Amino acid sequence: MGSVSKKLVVAVIIVALFGVGVFTFVNLNKKPPAEPAKLTDNSKNIANYKIIGTSVEGRKIESYSYGNGEKKIVFVGGIHGGYEWNSVLLAYQFIDYLNENQSAVPNNLTIIVIPDANPDGIFIVTGKVGRFSITDVSTSTQILSQGRFNADSVDLNRNFDCKWQSKSTWQSKTVSAGTKIFSEPETQALKNFVLENKPVSVIFWHSQSGNVYASQCQNGILPGTLNIMNIYAQASGYSPVKLFDAYATSGAADDWLASIKIPAITVELKTHNTIEWAQNLAGIKALFEYYNQKNN
Repeated sequence: MGSVSKKLVVAVIIVALFGVGVFTFVNLNKKPPAEPAKLTDNSKNIANYKIIGTSVEGRKIESYSYGNGEKKIVFVGGIHGGYEWNSVLLAYQFIDYLNENQSAVPNNLTIIVIPDANPDGIFIVTGKVGRFSITDVSTSTQILSQGRFNADSVDLNRNFDCKWQSKSTWQSKTVSAGTKIFSEPETQALKNFVLENKPVSVIFWHSQSGNVYASQCQNGILPGTLNIMNIYAQASGYSPVKLFDAYATSGAADDWLASIKIPAITVELKTHNTIEWAQNLAGIKALFEYYNQKNN
């Protein structure tokens, strides 16, 4: 082989080795491709998040719990769905507060929030599943009224086991209370949840009278109900009212709780459009203090 050929071969080898070195260096220092962003469900970041049931149309009824105390207090929004959508926003505001202030829950309490007890009714009014904003809410009075009911056109707050009848009233209207007691999957979910968890009290958020109502069934108002009604009302500035007498009702959720000896109150926001967060947080904190000091 001639000297020129030898030099050419050597040059090719050198270039090849240099190329391998450069390739190796580049690849050793090359960052791996970033993984695509993953969509997350915020509910999965909550340690004590549960689905307690589903609606007629299969939407989730969710609960969020905080604390590990023996005494459980349950807060429920949205049993009247989209007609009282602000009660759902209030419940989500409370969830946000607890996420950021978990130390606010006394050691002897577990706080459970069910933000939306009627997700089909909320969907009618907002077109959303889960969280929504005020801008999502329909301004049609017809749609808002329709959103009070579940997908079976049943008023869920007339479907519980206290003086139940198949037809009940809402203002001057006759409404369906279901085909039987607890005929609806949403009320079944709440019933099963309560019986399983045995809370010391349940607070329902509604709108719009600016009052705190006691619950009662055949045996009248429980002493514990009067206590929490007055405590929440005094702290929040709402008026305490022992008996809802604007019109006759039957099959109400809070009255059913009275029948099984669980104190329950209904907190009515002042309007259908506000959450009055400062007032309700004051009422909530007053209940925390009451149950933190209460021995039984």
